[in-house]
Amino acid sequence: MVHSPFNFIFVHASLPKFLSFTDVSAVLTLALKISLSSPLHSHSKQSTTMDEEFSLDDPTQLLESASNFAHHPGSLNDAAVKDFLDRFPLPVIISALQTKSDVPGLENTLVACLERVFKTKYGASLIPQYMTFVQVGLKADSQIVRCLSCKTVSSFLKNFDDKSIYAIKLIIDCDIYPLLLDCRVNGDEQVATAAIDAIKNLAQFPEAMGIIFPSNFNEATHLGNVASRCSSLGRVRVLSLIVKLFSISSSIASVIYNSNLLSLLETEIKNSNDTLVTLSALELLYELTEVQHGAQFLARTTFQLLHSIISNSSMESILRSRALMISGRLLSKENIYMFVDEPSAKSLISAIDVRLGLLDSQDTDERESALEALGGIGSSIQGAVLLLTSFPPAARHIVHAAFDRQGGGKQLAALHALGNIVGENRPEDGVILNGDAEESLRRLVYEVASESSKLTPSGLLLSVLQQAAEFRLAGYRVITGLVARVWCLMEICSKPEIISIVTDPTAETTKIAMEARYNCCKAIHKSFMSSKLVRDPALSGIAGKLQEAVQRGPYLVRKHTEATPVVMTAERF
Repeated sequence: MVHSPFNFIFVHASLPKFLSFTDVSAVLTLALKISLSSPLHSHSKQSTTMDEEFSLDDPTQLLESASNFAHHPGSLNDAAVKDFLDRFPLPVIISALQTKSDVPGLENTLVACLERVFKTKYGASLIPQYMTFVQVGLKADSQIVRCLSCKTVSSFLKNFDDKSIYAIKLIIDCDIYPLLLDCRVNGDEQVATAAIDAIKNLAQFPEAMGIIFPSNFNEATHLGNVASRCSSLGRVRVLSLIVKLFSISSSIASVIYNSNLLSLLETEIKNSNDTLVTLSALELLYELTEVQHGAQFLARTTFQLLHSIISNSSMESILRSRALMISGRLLSKENIYMFVDEPSAKSLISAIDVRLGLLDSQDTDERESALEALGGIGSSIQGAVLLLTSFPPAARHIVHAAFDRQGGGKQLAALHALGNIVGENRPEDGVILNGDAEESLRRLVYEVASESSKLTPSGLLLSVLQQAAEFRLAGYRVITGLVARVWCLMEICSKPEIISIVTDPTAETTKIAMEARYNCCKAIHKSFMSSKLVRDPALSGIAGKLQEAVQRGPYLVRKHTEATPVVMTAERF
């Protein structure tokens, strides 16, 4: 059998769709002859003359036209694609791609050209007639040709209007899915990415579920079976595919969960032989926690795993850090508490609390990760309550670190975490917590203040606003949430310096900081106007400054922006 370096074959539109050929050269010759006489590619007299003049021995004209087509600015409509294919039929392009790969720039140009062709509605409509070309392209030695073939499958599936069994039958008959899996596992990075996109598009068809998730583990395409035969990189790629499929819909996530495929992820995380693979698996688990419908599935299997990693002092610090961040993200979701019992959540928080206790005197990335994790947990109402009402309250680490001016990175992480706990990023009706949690929060803040040189919470908050810009930004967030509490409002009003900073339009120079300052100012103003303090004559000046700052807006507005005439003596030579 004769094969080119890229093993390309094709079938023209007038040929049966699923012929099996043994001689690639014979097929190429036959298809070219048919293509030039087929009604589908009927040409005008001018086009016929052009085809007669065009020779595969001299691809210069094709290369120039394909380059112009591939690099045409903007999108291409069906008419432009049809016009191009009338001049250069697909069999001619594929022939040149197969036989003229040694021509500099030809392969890259033709691949880019075909990619644009198949992205259009008209081009995609031709793909079923060339599915054998796609099949062999998926097995090509050339990585860019394999990438093109994966993208062609995606174009076919995305442009297939009728989500019927016909499209799936075509995929099955041409044995496309196993080839896509091979591209995912063994291709280069671009091929692997294109393959995963094609498989995700395939998963949109209900009829494809049996192909992607065969019930028999012994099936060659069962993802568990594929992973068992792979290298470490291949296993990570299979796990990544599972995560991407999981994120599509809750129904697919349920199929994955019921197929026990999530256990593959757990197995890799528990594998202590390869830190890099374990870290990659943790990153994928971190990605899973972003999936909105993932909570109900992850809550059943993940908590004990995360607890064991965080509590394992012999494990690499970077692995514990990722487990901490995953815990924070998982428990930050309000709906997670519908699927996990409170003792399990408390146990995980306790593991983070114990770990922070061991890191208490250290300024490490792991400590920052732990503080950020608690901040993530505290962004939800139930999470904040658990942090403040556990015994001892895990939130104590955050409050202590937030006002430690020698803390550096951990202070910044703690300030943002405290901003989450006090409700800066929660809806207005979810800022205030239950009585026990609120009392715990007040007690922690006053306790830290009494142990510092500032003595009062207002002194602590002012000291934060007097630090560098990034700390002030975090400080604005903390005050925005805290000021909803009457005790904090009274503290703020007792420090005119705080009011001066939050009402000063020149205090910040970046957009995000200006907006944070303004939001803080609005929050103070709103709390003040709805409190009994508004009737205190001694505080009327504060009310006026806040009102003026709120009306001014978040950005510096110059009072005199009109043009000013300038009079000067004319310069003379």
